[in-house]
Amino acid sequence: MRRLKALYTWFDSRLQLGEPIKEMALHPVPNKTASWWYVFGSAAFVLLMLQIVTGILLALVYVPSAGQAWNSLNVLNHQLTLGWFLRAMHGWGSNFMVAVVLIHMAQVFLFGAYKFPRELTWVLGVFLLLLTLGMAFTGQVLRFDQDAYWGLGIGASIASRVPFIGNIAVHMMLGGPIIAGATLSRFFAFHVFVIPGMLFAFACLHVWMVVKLGINEWPMPGRIVRRSTYLTEYHELTKKDGRPFVPGAVWKDAFFSAAILAAVAVCAAVFGPYGPGGQPDPTIIQTAPKPDFFFLWLYAVLSYLPPSLETPFLLIAPVLGIAGLAALPFYAGEGEKSWHKRPVAIIMLTTVAVAWGVLTHLGTFTPWSPKMNAWSGGPPVPSRYTHDLSPLQRQGAIVFQSKQCRNCHAIAGVGGQRGPALDLVATRLTEDQLIRQVLQGGGNMPAYGKNLSPSETTALVQFLGTLHPLNQPPAADASHQAAMAEPAPKP
Repeated sequence: MRRLKALYTWFDSRLQLGEPIKEMALHPVPNKTASWWYVFGSAAFVLLMLQIVTGILLALVYVPSAGQAWNSLNVLNHQLTLGWFLRAMHGWGSNFMVAVVLIHMAQVFLFGAYKFPRELTWVLGVFLLLLTLGMAFTGQVLRFDQDAYWGLGIGASIASRVPFIGNIAVHMMLGGPIIAGATLSRFFAFHVFVIPGMLFAFACLHVWMVVKLGINEWPMPGRIVRRSTYLTEYHELTKKDGRPFVPGAVWKDAFFSAAILAAVAVCAAVFGPYGPGGQPDPTIIQTAPKPDFFFLWLYAVLSYLPPSLETPFLLIAPVLGIAGLAALPFYAGEGEKSWHKRPVAIIMLTTVAVAWGVLTHLGTFTPWSPKMNAWSGGPPVPSRYTHDLSPLQRQGAIVFQSKQCRNCHAIAGVGGQRGPALDLVATRLTEDQLIRQVLQGGGNMPAYGKNLSPSETTALVQFLGTLHPLNQPPAADASHQAAMAEPAPKP
């Protein structure tokens, strides 16, 4: 015992860590804050440690090479003992970490813990959330399967839209103008070194500020935050009704963090690791890449937006959102903390949560995505649509089938839902409108002017012009009849 004490004294005299650790462990917290509402921050830090440990172990096997990344993940899944479980712990740990950080941010917002004097603590929390999402995105890219490859292509497309520096941003992201070997090395460096280093440094600074400024007191109605008196009132509260963090409050944090780790392990054992899916192949352009769960809401938003609004949304909405979050404690740093007295805050948080849930739910079904097996797995164009057609119109039906138009458009209830069903398209669009839509696109439909020859376009439009009920004329005939029915102008 004496030797251990002497060894401790030797190290502490040189490292000088004893007092800071003691101060951190014994810092007083108000009694009511030692509740289950205040455990999410500790759980997020524990999950970060899990990600660092499992990430280091994975990096011993993973090969950040375009030719070997996919194979190295399959080695982990199928050849190394418990390699699949290690990958699953890392993947599910990422999901849990994003979820816990989001819940922690919502709890801090609801409890008014961003107000004076914790403005910088909140700003650091905003950056920690962005870094956590960055870790999730770069981790998906490192799977380097078909989803990751094309998802990265979409990310590069978004970066290219930034005014003035779009090309520079793409080169920085991909390590060149295209997705290649340098791309994976770059994302590996970001995922393993840059972002985790920033996360760990910011998280330690975040914890240090929580210790120095004190844990936010329970938001009692009528307890107003004023910059001139708050610090004095808080210190009086901790002296009158406080307890040391260790052992008074730490057990709840420890119990909840252990439960989260157990939940990650259960999910890893039951559901296994994420992918990898199909081997990345840039020649397969008919694919519908999906992001991971926490980015599905953005996938849904972009799918619903008209193309003309995509770029403004991508460039403006994130900047405004991040700026609004970072500026929140500076324009709302005083006043009530209790959610009972802040109905606007409750409405805002509820709106964001419901919108996120609905959009995420829509993103899992993606009726707007092409149904890539609609042509290969389904029946040909029904015979009733080709009966009594001219040779040119029959050729158009062949073009319709061979160009896989039913991946996005349904006929007779078979096909995709990205575009409208075409059973009655001739009653809505004239021949000129059909030609313009096929050649130039519009809405969610890309332009096919470069993919169809003039003869194919003519045949396809002639076939589409037959898609109308027998008792209802096509749009061109209807407009012609309407024009004929108008009285002639008087001389």
